[in-house]
Order: sequence, then C-alpha cells, then structure tokens
Amino acid sequence: MAEYMKKKQSTRNLLIKAKKPEKKSIKYHKFYRGKIQVLPKCSISSIDDFSIWYTPGVAAACRNIVKNPNNSFELTNRWNSIAIITDGSRVLGLGDVGPEAALPVMEGKALIFKFLGGVDAYPICLQTKKPEEIIQTCKLLEPTFGGINFEDIAKPNCFQILEDAREQMGVPVWHDDQQGTATVILAGLINAFKIVGKNPKESLITLVGAGAANVRTAYILIRWGINPGNIFIVDSKGIIHSNREDISKENNLWKYDLAQKTNSENRTGEIAEAFKGVDVVVAASQPGPNIILKKWITTMADKAVVFACANPIPEIWPWEAEKAGAKIVATGRSDVPNQVNNSLGFPAIFRGVLDVRAKTVTDDMCIAAATELALFAEERGINEKNILPTMDEWEVFPREAVACAIKSIAQGVARIKPSRQELLEKATTIIQNARNSTKVLMKNKLIKPLSNK
Repeated sequence: MAEYMKKKQSTRNLLIKAKKPEKKSIKYHKFYRGKIQVLPKCSISSIDDFSIWYTPGVAAACRNIVKNPNNSFELTNRWNSIAIITDGSRVLGLGDVGPEAALPVMEGKALIFKFLGGVDAYPICLQTKKPEEIIQTCKLLEPTFGGINFEDIAKPNCFQILEDAREQMGVPVWHDDQQGTATVILAGLINAFKIVGKNPKESLITLVGAGAANVRTAYILIRWGINPGNIFIVDSKGIIHSNREDISKENNLWKYDLAQKTNSENRTGEIAEAFKGVDVVVAASQPGPNIILKKWITTMADKAVVFACANPIPEIWPWEAEKAGAKIVATGRSDVPNQVNNSLGFPAIFRGVLDVRAKTVTDDMCIAAATELALFAEERGINEKNILPTMDEWEVFPREAVACAIKSIAQGVARIKPSRQELLEKATTIIQNARNSTKVLMKNKLIKPLSNK
C-alpha cells in the first residue's frame, strides 16, 4: 500500500509539474511579445556604413549574384537561413488550430534552431491546407532560403508534401515530425539494443501509431537494417497487414506500402496482439496515460524496451512500464529519464546540411546523425536510465552536424566539400556564438529579465 501511495503521489506531482509551464505561458509570451527578432550581424560604425550595406554599394553584390545565383549563399544570409513552414493543421496535441495559433509554436522552433544549432529560422504560417499550394509556396521562397523545415502538418498531406517538395526543390527539405522524430528514436534504440544485449536484426519491433512519426520511423529502421518483416505497426483499427481491405494505395500510399513490407507473420487483431513476444515497442500515438496497458507489456520478450513518446503525458507512465517488466523506458518528457526529443536532431542536422549547402536531406543522413548521437552518449557512458544525450550537452550538436555533412558529401548531394576539421570548427563556432549572443543580450538587459521567475 505504501508503494502504491508513493507512485500515486509521483503521478500527481508530474501532472502538476506538466501544467506549470502552461500557467506561465500567456504572461511570458505577452511580456516579450514573441520569442525571436532580427538583429544586425554586420558592423555599423556610423550612418555612412549604410552606403555599403544598402544603396549604392549593395548594387555590386546584386550584380555579382546575377552572374552566378549561387553566390547568394556567399553574399547574403541565405547560407544560414531556413523557413519553418506550417498550415497549422496538426499543432502539438491541439490539432487543427490554424496558422495564426500555430505561430507561437513555430517561433519556439525558431528559437531552438538558433540556440542549439546557430540556424536562422523564420516562421511562415500559411493560409492553405492544399499540398500543391504549400509546395508551390516553398518553391517560390527557395531563392531566399537554404532549407525548408515542415512542421505540424496533418497526415496524409504531410507525406505527399514532403516527398514532392524533396523531389522538386534544390535545397534540403525536411519534416521534423517525420524525419526528426525517427532520427532521435533510432539513436535511442541503437543504445537500448546495446544495453539489453540484443541483435537489432533478430529483434521484433512494434510501432504503436501509424502517423507521420512512426511511418517515417519504420522506413528509417528498415534503411538502418531492421528486417521489415520483424516490424508490426498498429493503427486505430488494429495491426496493419497486407490483407487489410481498408488500406489502399488510393487512401494512404505509405501505409499501404508498409502493409506489404512489414509483419511477415501476418499477425492480425487488436493492439494487445502486437505486444506478444516483441522486444521493442515504440509508441507515437496519443497522450496518455493508459493508452498502453501494463498487462500488454507483461507479454513482451525479456529485457523489453518501451518508448512512450506522446506529449505531454506518455502513453504509459515509465514506472508502470518498468513494473510490468520493461528493462528500458523512454518518453518525450524532460523530468523523467531517457527523454526522446526532436530538439536533439533538427538543429544539428540543419547545421550540417547548411554548412555543405546540401541539396536534400536523405534518410542515410538522418541515420548518420542518429549514429553520432548514440556514439556521443556511449562515449560518456550509458545505462538503462541514460541512453541519449541531453540538450544541455551542447557539444553533441557540432559532432552531429559534422556527421550529417560528411554523409551529404559522400552521397554527392553537397555543393561544397569542406574537410571534417573545417566543418567541426565552423559548426562549433556558430553554435557557441549563438549561445553567447543570447547570454550577452541578457546580461546587458537588451533582453529584458522576467519580472518574476
């Protein structure tokens, strides 16, 4: 009884803690009136300098770019600028809130891009949900940006938009809810497999949820080397298999494709059937708790691994999963061990692709980033409660950026080819400068201190 009451109090405390940021949010957002701004990066000694930065001197830069449009990466901030594109159709756990209400999230994303990756990211919230209009908008914006980050776009549109934009554009295009989530999940699984001593190629993996995150996770895992037949995917109607009549090329090409490739056992039935005997469960479904039940985890293989990634509340509380027999449990939360957070991926990956002016972001580049994340954690020590780096370990971001950049060069999608050392020095300097700039602005109260913290 004492143990039960202790767990109940822990649950209550976490729920209270989860609500605290929301209580402060409106006050703090209104205080700062947004989270990002544009600041000069060039020297301005006197008003006369504008004759260089603007007219008449700027004409020389324009004429130079006319001769070679790629010089826009040398003479403007395009080399370090990306657009964060959303239609506001699937924002966090809020759903279809529209472009205006999506803007605070996109500003937050831009803030993380800058602080962790040194990337200048600009929120662009669109008043359309039509895939062709979103893609066309990105193509029209391409001369301004070195990359595109799609964010919070509902399925199935997100799949078509990502694939078509990647094919039609000459700058890297990425959907963080797909590629970003998959990258960090893979990084966590690499180390989890090492800790439990299992061979990934012989392991069974269940993905709970068939949205943007887990669909791309399935493809990334397969590309990494997981046997497709050893993967089971569960959607709201049960286990996906090749005989499901409700899944067709017409209504969901990607789910249909995975239905043909995965589940070689041809398992059928509800979610409980997908837990039996599997080594790993990765859930990216809906906020919990009690979306995953303890009794299902008891049917998993020994030394089971459970990633319950829903936010703000995971599909099952970590201690409940452990009590049911899970050896390693990860969630999306920062206040319990093993946080699986996209912020470990996207800032550094874009740092890497921008630094080589990559034309795209491939799945192999995501795998290279995941491998480096896992390696960084392994080198400083991993255990059942510590399988991934944290965002505080900023040194991981330059290393991850370099891994992604080197893979870009190897795959022939990089426009320039700096050495590994040059890339590491550049990424480290840019990321340090971004962090230090924020500290200097705060120290000098150019960023106003909060009235009460």
